[in-house]
Amino acid sequence: MIRFGYIIIGISFFLIFCPAPIVYGGRYGLTLSLAPGSGSIGAGSAVERFPPPEFESGYQQPLTTTPAPRQSIYEYIDAVVLLVVLGLSSYLVLKKRSRRAIFILMVFSLVYFGFWRKGCVCPIGATQNIVLSIFDRDYVVPVVTAVFFLSPLVFTLFFGRTFCAAVCPLGALQDFVLLSAHGGVSVPNWLESGLRLFAYVYLGMAVLFAATGSAFIICRYDPFVSFFRLSGNFNILVLGACFLVVGVFIGRPYCRFVCPYGVILRQLSRISKWRVTITPDECVKCRLCEDSCPFGAIREPTANWPIYEYGKGKKRLAFFIILLPVLIFLGGWLGSSLKTVTSRMHDTVRLAERVYLEETGQVEGTTDASLAFRATGKEAKELYGEASDIRAQFGPVGSLLGGFVGLVIGLKLIGLSVWRQRTDYVPDRASCLACGRCFQYCPREHVRLKNAKEARQGRGESS
Repeated sequence: MIRFGYIIIGISFFLIFCPAPIVYGGRYGLTLSLAPGSGSIGAGSAVERFPPPEFESGYQQPLTTTPAPRQSIYEYIDAVVLLVVLGLSSYLVLKKRSRRAIFILMVFSLVYFGFWRKGCVCPIGATQNIVLSIFDRDYVVPVVTAVFFLSPLVFTLFFGRTFCAAVCPLGALQDFVLLSAHGGVSVPNWLESGLRLFAYVYLGMAVLFAATGSAFIICRYDPFVSFFRLSGNFNILVLGACFLVVGVFIGRPYCRFVCPYGVILRQLSRISKWRVTITPDECVKCRLCEDSCPFGAIREPTANWPIYEYGKGKKRLAFFIILLPVLIFLGGWLGSSLKTVTSRMHDTVRLAERVYLEETGQVEGTTDASLAFRATGKEAKELYGEASDIRAQFGPVGSLLGGFVGLVIGLKLIGLSVWRQRTDYVPDRASCLACGRCFQYCPREHVRLKNAKEARQGRGESS
């Protein structure tokens, strides 16, 4: 099932930033598209920016369409900049091992990809686009967009999370505010592992709503895009401000506990060919690096397992392995049973419920959406049938979501029961964001820098 998840996410690479299906001002929102006599209801936003026209006068509300992808030389320039910055970040992390250079590159990425490009070069919401492309054949992604999404994943597969180190503007913004708090507040590993479950649930929900054409929730609730554009919904601004306030004390809370793209990067980083090492050669166990990482990514050496603990661990591991299919089944059942609730994210379902309440006299007045529906001349029963079909789709898709969450919980419990022996202080392959802070704390790194400096001076004298 893990490989199946990788395949789904891998296919999703090809649809990150297609033109968003919106019309009334918002990049990520969805707009209700009703045309008289068209019989079609598009994904939509519940709020229109302008008052609806007077339908009694025979007015025909125009059919909204998704605009064609914008192709320009600037998109290709952005793609080239992204590839160059990814390559430079990987070089600075793995070869140069310079925290100062990584920080300078991070500031560039924040300014260029964040404030200059207004957060548009961002692969985090890509999974939704990919899933929608699988279920909607008319949804096509430009080649440049595919480059934006695929490149960080390919670099992660080879070099670890160097995209997180100095390229992602969301991570850069959080890392920048952390500078005022040395090292940050440490979060226990067990608590961090539990909090990270939210990112998996968030990813699963994003896939669910995108597959059913309901909403792009990752983009809708992006906490930092309002800062990059210096405008936006007040509630989202408050959400982003809260993340930044927490980020002063806890390193990158959004990246570690919420980011759905980070879930994908974690898994690829586990199998990366090259990755960050604290020391350039040997670990002298000085323990100076322990407090240098604000992301809790450094793992300390382990002692031998006591015999009595070893026996208990084996029993606990066997129990969780047996429990795994039970958790998957329960998660699938719960996800399927919530289809009535989750289906309300779809505009057609919400519209049908509103029209039903109006038809039965349970509410007074009308909404823009219900007025627009009546202008189409469709029968309410037809709308109810469409809503019923859509709600039925949420059953099997919700079951997959619940099973996925159950699988993640079970694998986490199994992982906590597996004893991993370490002889040195090492970065955790999945959690390390390749920030380079630990380099300057390692005495062996200072020896390497000193030797390199003397070698350069020697070459200068000989020449």
